[in-house]
Amino acid sequence: MLVFFVSVFIGAVVSIGVAVAAWFLAKRSISDREKSSPFECGFDPKLSARVPFSVRFFLLAVIFLIFDIEIALLLPYPFVCINGYGVVGVFGVGGFLIILCVGLIHEWREGSLDWVQS
Repeated sequence: MLVFFVSVFIGAVVSIGVAVAAWFLAKRSISDREKSSPFECGFDPKLSARVPFSVRFFLLAVIFLIFDIEIALLLPYPFVCINGYGVVGVFGVGGFLIILCVGLIHEWREGSLDWVQS
């Protein structure tokens, strides 16, 4: 029982200590006007909000998200091979990779991956 109260007391002291330290450190950083302003996609927040937006940047960001999610979908592939799903699992993952490669080639030929136009 004593161990429980000691651990609760130590947890409370550490939590309060971290909160007080964060409060003192936050007081120092509030004074900087540049750090307290929001930063969004490289736009200066003190200028007009009606700045033309680059559609190429948006397309490249969407392509990055698609291929980033692809990594998460490919992570279970070794388990598919180990657990003996056999031909169905290999063809399923193979078809998925073929679709992604065809999409990448299409985006490449379309020129969506060229960040800087010459």
